[in-house]
Amino acid sequence: MMIALAAAGTAALLWLAVTATLPPAVSAPSKGMLLGIWGVLYVAEAPAPWLLTTSVAVAFLLIAGIALADRHISLKARRSASPGQPLAPRIVMAKTRGVYTGPVTLTVLIPAHNEAASLPSTLASLLAQSHPPQRIIVVADNCTDATVDVARAAGVEVLETVYNSQKKAGALNQALKRLLPGQGDNDLVMVMDADTLLDDGFLACAVEYFTRDRALMAVGGLFYGEQGHGLLGQFQRNEYIRYARDMKRRRGRVFVLTGTASVFRPAALRAVAANRGTALPGVAGDVYDTWALTEDNELTIALKSLGGLMVSPSECAVVTELMPTWRTLWAQRLRWQRGALENLGAYGLTPPTARYWAQQFGLGYGVIALTSYLMLILLTVLALDTWIWFPFWLGLGLLFSFERVVTVWRGGWRARLLAMTVVPELMFDMFLNVVYVKGIIDMSVGREASWKHLAKAG
Repeated sequence: MMIALAAAGTAALLWLAVTATLPPAVSAPSKGMLLGIWGVLYVAEAPAPWLLTTSVAVAFLLIAGIALADRHISLKARRSASPGQPLAPRIVMAKTRGVYTGPVTLTVLIPAHNEAASLPSTLASLLAQSHPPQRIIVVADNCTDATVDVARAAGVEVLETVYNSQKKAGALNQALKRLLPGQGDNDLVMVMDADTLLDDGFLACAVEYFTRDRALMAVGGLFYGEQGHGLLGQFQRNEYIRYARDMKRRRGRVFVLTGTASVFRPAALRAVAANRGTALPGVAGDVYDTWALTEDNELTIALKSLGGLMVSPSECAVVTELMPTWRTLWAQRLRWQRGALENLGAYGLTPPTARYWAQQFGLGYGVIALTSYLMLILLTVLALDTWIWFPFWLGLGLLFSFERVVTVWRGGWRARLLAMTVVPELMFDMFLNVVYVKGIIDMSVGREASWKHLAKAG
């Protein structure tokens, strides 16, 4: 609710600023011919130069402020020697300097609930890696299909959970309590979904990063969407391509250690478990907070709160499942949104969570801005007998369309064509905005959230 109120207040202040400095009424529209056959009305006047300059200056000031704050928080975490941040690089390096703990090894945990259909492809992508893992453990959680048989037939280990009622987080906690005590500092642990395919060099890249940097606590994957699912699938693929592009521009600085595939040092996971119930939310001894709807997001914040250094290299790419229907997409995104908000509520406003809070404020303002923009267009269409073109705003629209195409260029001609049309993606953004609002309303009225599993055909 605080995010929604702050976003609404920001929008109101901007509206007051604009209305207080409205220029005189524009001149009557001019008539013209387009391509010699189409008569049009247009208004060539643009906003006053001072207003354009001020707008650009404010935008750059905001961008610079966020970048400087992000850099300051990152450097401060690297230099920290606070006992409250046991995973800070300075502390970790002091402990490991001159200590050799053996070659890097890799154990993969795959939590699976009725994943017999997707598990074979996931295992195949693991076994085909240029740097294969030493162990693969399928954590079979309350499975009623052939998941266990499929895993054993592939020659990997199977760990069946015992009386687990806490979904994926509970299953992983059971597995990690057995695994971590025997892990050395270089015995890396990877957690990946049973519906994920790794790029060939994923594990080799991750091992190289950990070998090069002893202070590194986690490596997360950059995820891309699988093929298929028509227009809805393309919406999601475009969204994931843009996210991966943003991560590259951030030079791999992690926003979320994706649950699709991430690699951890055992020391990092042990530190999280040791600090649960005191410095971190959750139950003492658990790596994953079983109350969190988005366990990957919560674990990321936990590691950052302890000073952990992490990265998402562009070479560590994965292909993950997409939601096939609007209903399943709604359920997935509502869980993500509720989970993100609840995690921030559990941690409060701290330097490690500052950027996450800023993102939520940005989402809230985006909801208001996009809704107002679309309503203004609708009112204009209904109020005018003849459409009037404004070349200045049309030019900005073309620039926006160009940006949408460029940011999904690597997705191929389908991605570019969808981005070029603009309006469908704006409608998809409105769908996500509605999910955001629904998440805030549900939290405000105390409605219980649920973790929904996507059933797959065999």
